[in-house]
Amino acid sequence: MTAASAALGAYGERCAVRHLVGAGMRVVDRNWRCTHGEIDIIAWDGDVLVFCEVKTRRSDAFGTPADAVVGRKARRLRRLAAQWLRTTGAHAGEVRFDVVEVYPARAGAARVEHLQAAF
Repeated sequence: MTAASAALGAYGERCAVRHLVGAGMRVVDRNWRCTHGEIDIIAWDGDVLVFCEVKTRRSDAFGTPADAVVGRKARRLRRLAAQWLRTTGAHAGEVRFDVVEVYPARAGAARVEHLQAAF
């Protein structure tokens, strides 16, 4: 990963957190890592524990950001969520997997799309 793509990803995650908090969600963990991967954002949406994958793209010329979260990636995120639950001892009656798409603007605020129960 280049420094520019890492900076773009970090910017996208900051935008996603602002959006989720603004929507009333409570962020409990960010960039949680284990040997098998990383979960971008973990938050409570009321009584629902939400695992969020953030995808930041300058355009959707090659598909939407959410199009990148399919098959193997979705299965890996589900396994990571189970690992997070085991590691933290957290209990959730309901779990949801969301994708937050971030499109940076040349000027002004980024466009953020929150896809609930994306997979």
